[in-house]
Order: sequence, then structure tokens, then C-alpha cells
Amino acid sequence: MKNCILVCLLLMFFGSAYAQEELIMFRENLEPLCGKTFEGRLVFPAEGREPFSSNPMTMTVAHCSPDTVKIPFHVGTDRSRTWVLSFGNDGLQLKHDHRHEDGTPDEVTNYGGLSSSESTAWEVHFPADEETAAMLPRAKDNVWTMAIDRDAKIFSYILSVDGKKAVQIDFDIDLGTESGL
Repeated sequence: MKNCILVCLLLMFFGSAYAQEELIMFRENLEPLCGKTFEGRLVFPAEGREPFSSNPMTMTVAHCSPDTVKIPFHVGTDRSRTWVLSFGNDGLQLKHDHRHEDGTPDEVTNYGGLSSSESTAWEVHFPADEETAAMLPRAKDNVWTMAIDRDAKIFSYILSVDGKKAVQIDFDIDLGTESGL
């Protein structure tokens, strides 16, 4: 019995260390994107998902520090969205920061989640956290995914609702332009 407990504790520790190493590698995979702007396109659903299907989309990896990456996501002239990735001892956290033109927080802001154990250096999954579930009960089962293909040509932002893909926006990171930051 003691051996089983020791083995379980070691697996938890090394599994946790492995997961943290994967997130560090994901952060390193983001590093070349810092300071660049990328054009996006809606790939799922193919059409009919407003405002994404009728407006140009861009993301700018605007702020990169060892513990935070901020990515403003623009849809047409709407510049209200920023994805905020925060690296900590518990993993990687994604929050959606929504602001009005004057900089004040939107009524619905700061939703997201903490990276799941299935995350890798190339794909991180963020199941909705308790704060999100309390703020947006319909989003309690949402999972957001950020992925970089292994050729480092495409960055994908994916939203799954109730276990089914609802939105996927792909950004061509092979052709990014300097953002002038």
C-alpha cells in the first residue's frame, strides 16, 4: 500500500512537471510572434457566424513578458477584445478582456479558464473556470483552445461549446507584419 501511494505521488509530481514543461514550450513557441500582427479567417463554421464571417480579423501579439502575453484581437473596426495569457505555478490562464472605446471594462469581461492537463507545447485547452461559469452560466462547459501548427505557419483560436466546435479562426503566422510596438 505504501508503495502504491509513493508511486501515485511521484506520478502526480512528474505529470505536473511535464505539464508545466509543455506550457513553457508553448510560451517559447509564441515568442517569435511577439510584436507582429496577423490576419485571420473564419474556418469554422464556413459562414454565417457574425461578426466573424463578414469582417476582417487581426491579432497582434502586442505584449510579451515571461509571465504575460497580451493579444489584441480586432474584428473589423471593433477593437474591444484582448486575449490575456498569464503563466503561473498552476499553469497557463486565458482571460478574455473586453473593453469599451474609452477603456472601461465591458459588463462581460475576464472570462476564460486555466490550461488543462491535455495541453501540449503546440495546443493548449482552457476549460471554463468557476468565475466564467458564475458570470456566464451558458459558458460553463466552454473550452477555448489556442494552437500553433508544428510548421509554425498557422495559429488557431478555437471555441468549443458543449463538446462541439463552435468557432475556429486561423491566423497565418508565416506572413505576420511588424506591429510597430
